[in-house]
Amino acid sequence: MATVFTITTYNEAAKSTSWRYWEKVVFRFAFIFFILMVVPLDGKWYEKIIAPDSLYDFLASIAGGSRSGWIGIESESGTWGFASYVSWWLSALIAALVSAIWTILARNRQQHNYEVLYYWLRVIVRYRIAFGLIAFGFIKLFPMQMPFPSLANLNTDFGEYAPFKLYWQIVGISYKYEIFLGFLEIAAGTLLLFRSTTALGAIITAGVLFNIGHANIAYDGAVHVYSSYFVLLSLFLLIQYIPDIWRLFIIREAVNPHYYTPNLQHRWIRIGRVVVKSLIIILFIFVYGYFRYDRFYNEGRLKEPVLPGLPQSAGHYQITSFELNGQLLPYNPNDSIRWHEAFFERYSTLVYKVNKPHDIDLGNGTPALNDVLKTYEFTGRAGGKTYLYYEIDSVDNTLYLIDKNRKFTRDERKLLDKKRDVGLKALYDTAVGDGLGIFRWKYERPSTGRIILSGLDAQQDSIHITLDRIEENYLTGKEWYMENNLFTY
Repeated sequence: MATVFTITTYNEAAKSTSWRYWEKVVFRFAFIFFILMVVPLDGKWYEKIIAPDSLYDFLASIAGGSRSGWIGIESESGTWGFASYVSWWLSALIAALVSAIWTILARNRQQHNYEVLYYWLRVIVRYRIAFGLIAFGFIKLFPMQMPFPSLANLNTDFGEYAPFKLYWQIVGISYKYEIFLGFLEIAAGTLLLFRSTTALGAIITAGVLFNIGHANIAYDGAVHVYSSYFVLLSLFLLIQYIPDIWRLFIIREAVNPHYYTPNLQHRWIRIGRVVVKSLIIILFIFVYGYFRYDRFYNEGRLKEPVLPGLPQSAGHYQITSFELNGQLLPYNPNDSIRWHEAFFERYSTLVYKVNKPHDIDLGNGTPALNDVLKTYEFTGRAGGKTYLYYEIDSVDNTLYLIDKNRKFTRDERKLLDKKRDVGLKALYDTAVGDGLGIFRWKYERPSTGRIILSGLDAQQDSIHITLDRIEENYLTGKEWYMENNLFTY
């Protein structure tokens, strides 16, 4: 005989159920705790909601929520370890204190249960997971969260990578897997928008986000708190279903569960509910999804640069000769001045390596419109590589360059991120250009695989460098970058 699992709602039966004392106490704690965890407490978040720059910014702010914690600990554990969960413990402490006061004040009240509050708390948690997960999913469905490794990264020694960068680049190489993860997250978020599919959505969310969370703990990815956050919320949603799931699948009993739902007696309320739900689905799945597609394929507001580099120059180069102030420097692996190798990416990034330490950026890169602000290429690894953004004057065979490793001020970032290019030629030899550290090199291309660079470096020393391309084939396959609709490389 087949066992049928049906979920029905029966309000009168739910209303007649009296909760035990300990269940009321636990609920009071859970109510305060999850409200603190879900409702944004950051004033800047509300400023973005009240006065958004665009519909996309409004939807992105709602979907992303507020990730700011109560407190941050400046330590390795506070960034990657378990001390980074300190805001959870603080929220739990506040919830314990408030729920204790609530219990004292309610000791003489004849409150049978908190079914109504429990229902609406679950609604708030459901929608918080759904919005956040859909936003999480779209940056994977259009693979911008973990871009494919650049040529310079493919030629970086294994031991020079931070653990998280290795993990992120493995996922970036397996971009079809990244796309699948994005689809799975969007699907789980969509299921959580509907009461009848909440259990399935919560199970998928808990499984997928647990995998992301523990991987980030293992690889020091610093996304473990936000991933674990969705696991925690999903487990809270599953609490209601666990007894019936246990009876159905383990004990193999027939199950006819009763879950409280509000009785919408007025027709205009029922119609309003359908309209609001439909509007949410249209805005956060279709409209927001289109905005994400547009940013990836049409705008180039990504972690990965998009402006085309020097035509037909992409590749790994050996340094055949290097002259500094007219003096030829022979190769020396310990030299901190002479270049050891160089890379021209398909986009406008020139990378060179010297035996010199650089500050290591431990961020995971932030999407930007302007290529010079995109840092994903050099985050999470050492190795003495300097990344130069450049713009080309093909008439004068000149490159105008700027060091991407430098720290830009807030005003400089605001100035630069208004368009894709910087306009280095126009800014060169101006007060703004000097502040940005723009320098100018001539280039020659005597043959297909040779590039000769000459000019003044950042220290105002004269350099003359001959680069010869190394022919290499990569096992990562032909699709080593994702196409966009902006440029042809």
